[in-house]
Amino acid sequence: MSVAAIVVAGGRGERFGGQKQFATLGQLSLTAMSVQHARSVASHVVVVVPSDYAGEGEGADAVVHGGATRSASVRAGLAACGDAEIILVQDAARPLASDELFRRVLDAVRGGADGVVPGIAVTDTIKQVENGVVVATPVRDTLVAVQTPQGFRAEVLRQAHASGNDATDDAALVELCGYTVHVVTGETTNVKVTAPEDLARLMNAGAR
Repeated sequence: MSVAAIVVAGGRGERFGGQKQFATLGQLSLTAMSVQHARSVASHVVVVVPSDYAGEGEGADAVVHGGATRSASVRAGLAACGDAEIILVQDAARPLASDELFRRVLDAVRGGADGVVPGIAVTDTIKQVENGVVVATPVRDTLVAVQTPQGFRAEVLRQAHASGNDATDDAALVELCGYTVHVVTGETTNVKVTAPEDLARLMNAGAR
């Protein structure tokens, strides 16, 4: 089954104070690192960039401009995935997602899953809060923190995005369509770079 990957790097990085996805870690930008890992399983890699991007593609096969939301950016990437049968979606801000994690997600989709997300157990107690007041405490054993890459059968992902809805991840859109999303074991090292201190921690830990 043919595989394509979309690396989402279209954000403005407001919380970071700049376009974090093009900050460097070692010799590569965060986006280039994500592209490199995606290429371990995908024959075609698309990177979605901001409209003012002036780089050279970060090693991807195709470069497209993103939209106003994350979901709009993924839809722009989908249009450049050709006839791929499986599509993986990776956030550029998670540069340490390993090749093994990409393979684990892909293998689960190949095994018949509609959609697959990596997840790690939640160790903190989580509170649901409204207007500054706790309204519920979910059972921690039923919760996982979800990461990328996420993988999908292409027709499932395209149908989910055809609605034009927005969500914080692609799995949520797939769930809304009634499909089943499976969870594979994520990686504690698969850190999302949100603030400058996140990047500093990766640098101090010796990440390449």
